[in-house]
Amino acid sequence: MEGLDDKINKSFAGKVVRKDLTKMVKGNAIVPTYVLEYLLGQYCATNDEETIDQGVETVKSIISGHFVHRGEAQIIKSTIREKGSHRIIDKVSVQLNDMKDRYEASFTNLGLSHIPISDEIIKQHQKLLSGGVWCILTLAYLPSDEREHIPWLIESLKPIQISNIDVGEYKKERANFTKEEWIDLLVQSIGLNPEEFTFRSKLLQLMRLIPFVENNYNLIELGPKGTGKSHIYSELSPHGILISGGEVSKAKLFVNNTTGDIGLVGYWDVVAYDEFAGKTKRTDRGLVDIMKNYMANKNFSRGTEVYGASASMVFVGNTDHSVPYMLKHSNLFDALPKDYYDSAFLDRIHAYIPGWEVQKLRNEMFTSNYGFIVDYLAEVLRDLRKEDRTQEYNNYFELSNSITTRDKTSIAKTYAGMAKIIYPDGELKEEDAQELLDLAIESRNRVKQQLQKMDETFEEVDFSYKVRSTGKQKEVETLEILEFGTPTITEKKIDSDEVQEVPVEKQKPGNPLKLESKQKEIRDNQSGISYDNLFGAYLIGATEVTLIDPYIRLPYQFRNFMEFVKLLAEKKDPETELKLKVITSSSEEYKEEAREAFNTMIYSLEGMGIILEYELDDFIHDRYILLDNGWKILLGRGLDLWQRTGGWYDINEYVQEKRVCKSCEVTFINNN
Repeated sequence: MEGLDDKINKSFAGKVVRKDLTKMVKGNAIVPTYVLEYLLGQYCATNDEETIDQGVETVKSIISGHFVHRGEAQIIKSTIREKGSHRIIDKVSVQLNDMKDRYEASFTNLGLSHIPISDEIIKQHQKLLSGGVWCILTLAYLPSDEREHIPWLIESLKPIQISNIDVGEYKKERANFTKEEWIDLLVQSIGLNPEEFTFRSKLLQLMRLIPFVENNYNLIELGPKGTGKSHIYSELSPHGILISGGEVSKAKLFVNNTTGDIGLVGYWDVVAYDEFAGKTKRTDRGLVDIMKNYMANKNFSRGTEVYGASASMVFVGNTDHSVPYMLKHSNLFDALPKDYYDSAFLDRIHAYIPGWEVQKLRNEMFTSNYGFIVDYLAEVLRDLRKEDRTQEYNNYFELSNSITTRDKTSIAKTYAGMAKIIYPDGELKEEDAQELLDLAIESRNRVKQQLQKMDETFEEVDFSYKVRSTGKQKEVETLEILEFGTPTITEKKIDSDEVQEVPVEKQKPGNPLKLESKQKEIRDNQSGISYDNLFGAYLIGATEVTLIDPYIRLPYQFRNFMEFVKLLAEKKDPETELKLKVITSSSEEYKEEAREAFNTMIYSLEGMGIILEYELDDFIHDRYILLDNGWKILLGRGLDLWQRTGGWYDINEYVQEKRVCKSCEVTFINNN
């Protein structure tokens, strides 16, 4: 069977690279990933190991011989002087010297400034005027006895970025991948190992790409440290700029009234603000007002002129408190500086990525498999900015009338961005579109819920929609409200279109819960779920239990099984015996360990009045619990409801309600 890496190399030969090579060649060079992968793409875009080895050595040689390390700047200058000219890699920024009527370049690592650069180069590469661009250039040294002579001369310059991409080919090759494979390819392209992420977690990672593919998109992500919030905006694309510290002036961001020069929004597709949070951070109230107008209307005024731009705005920062604390005592914008803690400003935000759901990055979360050369992906995303897919969801769904125009615009732009990223060819089914619409609505609902807490003039909105093909109505709630507002699980009664959120409850002695046939939906990354509050009440009164689950073989799966048995022991009548039969499968490498584990359990459970019987069947696929009290519980994932914990020293290993779930459905059927 063809593996994903083989398929990637077959479809995108020359446009992909093995992601561990980037770390291998980077060393101590402080250089963006897209610069390194540009070079790797020239020499290592293959799956031939011998060619890769040679290419890596070539790239290392280029980095060693041409990349300017700040500590070696004087050596590079000496080399240029001795050779007459030398090719270097450095970040170049340009300013107009109006006193001398010429453009002058500055080199970040080489330390040179006020170096004349030709008007022709500036006409070709105007981004040099705003923020600086990594370039490969040939710098010459021409000594002279003249007093004001500058000996340095830029002979040639080329920004580091791929040219001549074929978006039509990119879209065509998309058809060779399933949805899951394509998402994994994209996740690998940003350097992550998709095996370490749930489907929802992958979507949250890909949401960070929306500002690169959607014009004038306003995104915020707040959460704990160490989750890689700012990495994409500094490393992925030469079309984005990350402003460290989150502080910037009106002149630098929009336009300098003195010179008339357009600021960052005129030259970059994405302007991201790092470390945006911080209540004591100094801010310019006038800047906030201009940003509000720009984020709402795509234009800004300075002096008497009105300017338009398409740059997307991204705000990333760290939260000060846990999510439950913020929901109870303040709101999810709690950590923002005072002047940005403004309901009118925040209402311009199209989506809020829940940074607390994004896992802190660990070594095993980085990939060594193939992904797009990030510069190639950046160019494709930039080209897709030209397309408008904001009305596409209307083919399948109709939003509630109570949703405001600004809310609808936010939802439509998030949907369109994700659709371009995952389905660039436009080929998606209704269920695919629904996944993206649910994410888009939830991301805007998160903003609106917090605005309602901040400002009572914001009315409550019914964030629901109708599925045109069935007429069914669905309401979309944010995951943190399900978890921490009032812990709930989505329930749907069997043979009914009614969907509702119901509190997660535990069985109370003398106060039995009402048992009924229904379906419970558990969402990716949801917490607060245990076997007890999920189906504990249905176990009461059973004396014979059959568990069918194909996957009870690994240590954490046996842990789940023992926790299930513990719950059975708590629910059974202490004066009667309970017969438990478990049917699972096990490959040859696990069978001996499985038999030993189950045989040990048989003896340990006898004293608790539980008679355990097990059977290893390699052909089972179903997952359910069959009870002799008349109930059958269909388990979408078997007992394996949760994502992996951090190990023995993680409290989540011992408290089910603290673990993060995988998405699944549990159905209760009354066989009486």
